[in-house]
Amino acid sequence: MKIIFKIIAMMAFGLVTMQSCESGKSYAELLNDENKAVNRFLADHRVERSIPADTVFETGPDAPYYCLDDEGNIYMQVLNPGTGEKVKDDQVVYFRFMRYNLYYYPWTDEEFDLIGEGNQDNMTESPTSFRFQNYTLPSSSQWGSGIQLPLEFLPLDCDINLVIKSQYGWTSEISYVQPYLYHIRYYKSQI
Repeated sequence: MKIIFKIIAMMAFGLVTMQSCESGKSYAELLNDENKAVNRFLADHRVERSIPADTVFETGPDAPYYCLDDEGNIYMQVLNPGTGEKVKDDQVVYFRFMRYNLYYYPWTDEEFDLIGEGNQDNMTESPTSFRFQNYTLPSSSQWGSGIQLPLEFLPLDCDINLVIKSQYGWTSEISYVQPYLYHIRYYKSQI
């Protein structure tokens, strides 16, 4: 699995290098811009640099954003911790989401003025899915590893906000070096 991540990272680096030459910015400058956008967003929220030892998170819209990795690439705010079962490796997980590009933050007083993209508000669209921890399948790896990380700490049916930097986001968008805020709800397969 580590080999797959290394291959994806090398391909992404090549794409980013090509894009950065076209935009006039180096890859380091793009990463710096991404860090500034994430920091601008997190400056308006409480942030916890570590996960609670008992994994009992504060919840609700005023809960802090917990840093989920050592490098500060993924932050999670738990809106509802859920009461479902813990997900198992290779289990199909459905999710509905809305995401917002953090380059457009700060938003107006009304956060909903910013147009998000996703399938959260349109029940006629099919829910998206992945197989937990199975990155060999394109249907799972396309979403990046950041989308799956909260399920290492929370059960299915949880509701979260998630800040994800580009290298942990959608594999098709790594070269854009854009961070996103996601609102995600995870569901168990009914089959």
